[in-house]
Amino acid sequence: MTEGLKGASGDGAEPLLKLRGIDKHFGPVQALFQVDLDLPAGQVTGLCGDNGAGKSVLTRCIAGVHQPDHGQIYFEGQPVHIRSARDAAALGIETVYQDLALADNLDIVQNMFLGRERLRHRLLDEDSMERAAAETLSSLRVTTVRSIRQPVASLSGGQRQAVAVAKAVMWNSKVVLLDEPTAALGVVQTRIVLDLVARLRDRGLAVMVISHNLNDMFEVADRLAVLHLGRMVVEGPAADFDRQSVVEYMTTGGSGGRPVEPAGTASGEG
Repeated sequence: MTEGLKGASGDGAEPLLKLRGIDKHFGPVQALFQVDLDLPAGQVTGLCGDNGAGKSVLTRCIAGVHQPDHGQIYFEGQPVHIRSARDAAALGIETVYQDLALADNLDIVQNMFLGRERLRHRLLDEDSMERAAAETLSSLRVTTVRSIRQPVASLSGGQRQAVAVAKAVMWNSKVVLLDEPTAALGVVQTRIVLDLVARLRDRGLAVMVISHNLNDMFEVADRLAVLHLGRMVVEGPAADFDRQSVVEYMTTGGSGGRPVEPAGTASGEG
């Protein structure tokens, strides 16, 4: 089940993004212990774990918010140092956090270009931004918004999530990290978001989804990775898991009462 240091895609291909031996301390507290993770292109990796398992810390290490104390991140097979969100964006890594970071008082176009506005003759190039926003939403088949000029405050939860994802992918991103994308959404809105995640995969992006909803995970994820108390206890194809085994890994760090081997073993399960 665990793929260790081999290509996570299962065909020996190099993962688009991989983490090896990531440690992270906050003062005396160690949040991550020797974490390995593979994010292959064209696949959705579901990151599972109980509260306090280290999911958010790991995500922020990839996104450049936190810098690991030890370990190495590789992008397209090359070692990289991601010291800021700008560094992550330059590589093509975008993160959609649970709070979405959308400005309610701005419309869809303004939100999608917030901080990256296009200028023409020192003025905002509204036509160019509108076209780009419309093309991105269309390519993702986001068709439920009434107008790309409607305020974000008027959107439903699923529509807001769709705009946040579209904002992330319109900058030639290659990796998209989604933090609890279906939290607090109803059935219809959740369907919109899960379909959107599938389209990101179909476009060849490496997608990582963090969610407490195992039904959503099993529906959309090609691979699952489980953190327990800061350690990556298992990682492999979603078809190798069932809900009970994932819950056991999340809550005990093992399956069937068997603890996984400690970090650094030959199996790579740590």
